[in-house]
Amino acid sequence: MNRKDFLLRSATVGAATLLPIQKLAFLLQTPFTTLRRNVGTFVGRGGTIGWLATKNSLVAVDSQFPNSAQTCLDGLKEKTDHVMDYLINTHHHGDHTAGNPVFKGFAKHIVAHQNVPDLQKRSAEGRGQEAVDAQVYADLTYIDKWSEEVGDETVHLMHFGPAHTGGDSVVYFEKANVAHMGDLMFNRAYPFIDTDGGANITNWIQVLRKTIEELENDTIYIYGHGNSEFGITGNKDDLMLKSNFLEALLEYTQKGINEGKSKEEIAKAEVIHGFEVFKAPGWGLTLSRNIEAAYTELSSSYDR
Repeated sequence: MNRKDFLLRSATVGAATLLPIQKLAFLLQTPFTTLRRNVGTFVGRGGTIGWLATKNSLVAVDSQFPNSAQTCLDGLKEKTDHVMDYLINTHHHGDHTAGNPVFKGFAKHIVAHQNVPDLQKRSAEGRGQEAVDAQVYADLTYIDKWSEEVGDETVHLMHFGPAHTGGDSVVYFEKANVAHMGDLMFNRAYPFIDTDGGANITNWIQVLRKTIEELENDTIYIYGHGNSEFGITGNKDDLMLKSNFLEALLEYTQKGINEGKSKEEIAKAEVIHGFEVFKAPGWGLTLSRNIEAAYTELSSSYDR
């Protein structure tokens, strides 16, 4: 998908009337895009869903929210009569797992890193018993790596340690050479750094660089979210840019700490030099919140 194909479909219908003609046209396009060898994306309400659909295999990566999950599932059923082999959760956040109940009963298994069910439960508990009762958890979990033959494709899950959360997976469709990054990638957008959910910026930098080393030079990457000007798919250069941003974020914050500035003073920055293209595209994730997370991580290292 190129940058013109991406649409922030979480925008309200009312706001759509204010969009330019070319962006309004996107609303009429199918939310499904095929990338390579029967692997593609679904853009709805929440983090990008990835999928593999053939006559003898069906896999979905993440489930968004119930309404858009149903739309996705209905569309996948039009692509194949095959029962869903696996639903994969890249991590525990609600915009990637709240649709799990829609897939339950159709997917043979839900797969995630071993930390995801507990993190998902803890997150739901903060929203009350109704939220807890609505959860559907992975029934298959792994520690470092998981692989399975699905039809004529091999699906790999890899966990390289805490980054965006404490339970992130990189999902790699080997033969298609397509990797779903979940929220390890907010493409040219300020990310959510979930400190309560086990995030670690220092290791996040290495996770992105390790992924580049592990996979092919021409791998197509799917991103959980993205700047509307650049989209939710791309290549290794996007991952390196995100890694460099996180490194610059820590360096900027550490410099402020060394100068004796308060968290509030450091967080007043409007941009980090060299990363002016990064935006907060409508969901409240600002640079100041990133700086606050970096300050918390760096400050805690002094307390050990």
